[in-house]
Amino acid sequence: MEFSRKYTLVIHQRIHTGHKPYQCNKCDKAFFTKVNLVYHERMHTGDKPYHCYQCDKAFINNGNLTSHERTHTGDKPFQCNQCDKAFTNWSNLLKHQMIHTGEKPFHCYECDKAFAKKRYPLQHTKGYILVKNLIDVISVTKILLTSVNL
Repeated sequence: MEFSRKYTLVIHQRIHTGHKPYQCNKCDKAFFTKVNLVYHERMHTGDKPYHCYQCDKAFINNGNLTSHERTHTGDKPFQCNQCDKAFTNWSNLLKHQMIHTGEKPFHCYECDKAFAKKRYPLQHTKGYILVKNLIDVISVTKILLTSVNL
C-alpha cells in the first residue's frame, strides 16, 4: 500500500498499533485523528454546522450532509459491481456487498452463529436472555411453591 502523504501513512499505522492520541474530554472515547474527535465532540455539544438547503436537517460534518442531499436528488453514485443496486453512500454499498460475498463478521457470544448485519446478533441474543429469564421465573416459582407446601 502506498501513501502520497506522510500524515496519511501515520494515520494508517495507528490503525495497526491502536494508538488513539485524541481523547474526548467529556467521555472515554479516543480517536485516530483530530477531525474525528471534533466530529465526536459535536455530538456532545449538539453543534451541527452543516445545513441542508432543501429541508431543516443539519449535520455534524459535510460528508453526512452530502450523503443526505442525495436523498433529495436521487443520486446514487455507489454502484454494486455484482448487481444493479446503487447507494447514496459508500458504507451502505459495503454492507450490501456482504450479501454477495457471504461475509458474516458479526458473531453471537453464546454460540457459533454468525451474521451479516450488526443488529442480527443483538436480536438473536435477546432469545437467550428471554430463555434465561424464563428459567429464572420457573426456578423462583418452584421455590415459592415448595415453601407454600411445607
